[in-house]
Amino acid sequence: MSTPVSDLSEMLTGMKPTLRAGRYRFAPHGPDEDFIDLLHRTFAMVREDEGMTLVIRARREDPGPIFAGITLQVHSALEGVGLTAAVATTLAEAGIPCNVIAAYHHDHIFVPWERRAEAMERLEKLSLDARR
Repeated sequence: MSTPVSDLSEMLTGMKPTLRAGRYRFAPHGPDEDFIDLLHRTFAMVREDEGMTLVIRARREDPGPIFAGITLQVHSALEGVGLTAAVATTLAEAGIPCNVIAAYHHDHIFVPWERRAEAMERLEKLSLDARR
């Protein structure tokens, strides 16, 4: 098990963004939906006041936009400051929307499917520039 990194420079240099396999969708979960069917495709669940939001592996028939998932391989400390801001700023400068989910070991970035290659290039450049 790796030690969490909290220094921004170390988080950026160690990001190693990795494009996850598959396509993802954000799906609100209502009471009439088959939770078991969705559960086996679920990457993340977030409970909001309005209900559950699931990030699921997408199927063609699922409604809504398709996202690519990018995992930052650095074990960023939950108390670390600046990683999310740096990633979001880098992508925003290119007009790439991103949705970030921070988990215990890694941060996961979801970008529009058609912008995934450009997002990866920007994140790899951010990490490389931090090494200089």
